[in-house]
This record gives sequence, structure tokens and C-alpha cells, in this order.
Amino acid sequence: MRRALVVGAGLLSAAALALTGCSGDSGSGSDGTPTVVTSTNVWGSVASAVAGDHATVTALYTNADGDPHEFEPSASDTAKVVDASVVVMNGGHYDEYMERATANSDATVINAFDLLAGDHHDHETGADADSGHDHGDQNEHVFYDLAVVAQVADALADALADKDSANAAAYHANAERFTGQITGLRTQLADIKKAHDGTEVAQTEPLAGYLLTEAGLVDIAPAGFTSAVEEGQSPSAADRAALQDLLTSRTAKVFIYNTQAVDPVTEALLTVAQNAKVPVVKFTETLPDGVTDYIAWQQGQITALADALNTPPA
Repeated sequence: MRRALVVGAGLLSAAALALTGCSGDSGSGSDGTPTVVTSTNVWGSVASAVAGDHATVTALYTNADGDPHEFEPSASDTAKVVDASVVVMNGGHYDEYMERATANSDATVINAFDLLAGDHHDHETGADADSGHDHGDQNEHVFYDLAVVAQVADALADALADKDSANAAAYHANAERFTGQITGLRTQLADIKKAHDGTEVAQTEPLAGYLLTEAGLVDIAPAGFTSAVEEGQSPSAADRAALQDLLTSRTAKVFIYNTQAVDPVTEALLTVAQNAKVPVVKFTETLPDGVTDYIAWQQGQITALADALNTPPA
């Protein structure tokens, strides 16, 4: 599990929440338009696709370079959450401040991580699983689980339709269009699996785990290494050496590099991969600068992954 977010005591104190609760309790804009607040611009892009022109979407974290796990919300950020019609959060301790703020809100809350329980698939083994399986230790980067992202879109359409029945048909049509595009992305992953099922790759941390599993790829990076990077700690010398060996021997056919969890160790391994002529694919946790569309973002990354896998050995 990713390191827990440390929130400044004053930001989410009882007094601050009491104050923000006074800023409005309608959950809508002054013109009655529903308001959606999301933790990151990734979930904001999903929300915007469903909301269209009929609801206002605000994403709290939009930095393309920083680490969203370390985001500390301001009092005004908390006020936006409290006063929202609908809140879309990642969950799984990824954006724990949203859980704290929504405890004092009448908003409809959509927690993406919680939807893993309704995804009839074991993401660790690739096997079918009971829908009620315990997912407490699972990867919290569920915005790379395309099935869950589609569920969030459908849940958001239902929530907005409930808040704004006059535009219910538009919300559901938007969600249907979006989930159709998700199906297109999953077809791309199925094509990768058909060509490269069982291919070994390595990540700097388990960012794209769900997506890689659906593509039939196996992450062979040492668990100690990826866990340390995820926790913001320095990997052990043994784990660093093990990953270096996987790269220099080209056992790992592709190196997936999280550009928003970078330190001297990951940078050194990036250099090792490049010198060994292992194709590198850079993935992100939030939308890159200039990108506002979830589908375009993931399509670009999936295409880059497919191209890397299809690169002839040097």
C-alpha cells in the first residue's frame, strides 16, 4: 500500500470543516448546475466525459510532475469537496483527505477502489474471483484498471441523473460513449496479450499493474524494490542489484518508468535500461501537460507499450 498521506493538522481540523460546511449546502452551483469534485485530473477527465456541458467538474490535483500521494489540500479545497453534488475519489488511501472531507458532506461519493469488490476478476492471478473478495492489500492505482474506470463512469452518470433529472439522458449517453471507448482500449490490450502473453517486463513501482495484467504481461521487478519506491523509501542494495541484472541481461523486455515517482535510484536504473537497449515506456499518475482526455492519455501509453514490445532486440 502506498505511503499514507500526511495532512496538515489545520487543514482538516474540526474547526476548518465546520467553517467550510457553511459555504453552501445545496451541492450545486448558483444556477443549479451539479458540481463534481475529483481528487486528481485523471478522475476529473473521466468526470468531464460524463458531465459534458451539464455539470461543472473541478479536479483538486493537476500537477503533471509531482506526486499526488503527497498532495496536501487547502481549506478551500476541502470546502469544494464538502459543497459538491458528487465526489469522485480514488480510494485505497491514495487520496485519504477526500474521505475525511466527505464525512462532513451530503455529496454522493463514488470511491473507485471500492468498486474493485464488484469487479469479478482477481487482478493478482488473472483468474475469476468472487465479487466479494478482500481487496485491502491490492494496488490502489485503480485508474489503470479499465473495467473499474468504466464502472466509475456509469456510477457517475447515475449520480448526476439523480441530481439533475432534466439531463439524465445526456449523462447516460455520455457514459455509454465513454465506456465504449474504454472497450476500445481493452481491445488494444487483448491484442497485446495475443501477441505477447507471458512476456516479462519490469516497473519501478506497481503503477500500471492492472493494465499490464490485462495485457498478459508479467512484472518481474523485485517486490522489495517496487514496494520501497511506492513507500518513498530507498530500495535495498540487493533489490537494486537484482533489478539491474534483469535489465542488463534483457530478461525484462520492457522497463515501465513512473515519471512521478523519481529519485536517484530510479534514475540510475533508467540509465541502466537505456544502456542495455531495453525499451523504456514512461507512464504517469496524472495527465501530462496538454492532455485533458482520459482515453487519449491511456491510448498513448498503451500504444507506446505495444511499440516497445514489438521493438526487435538490439
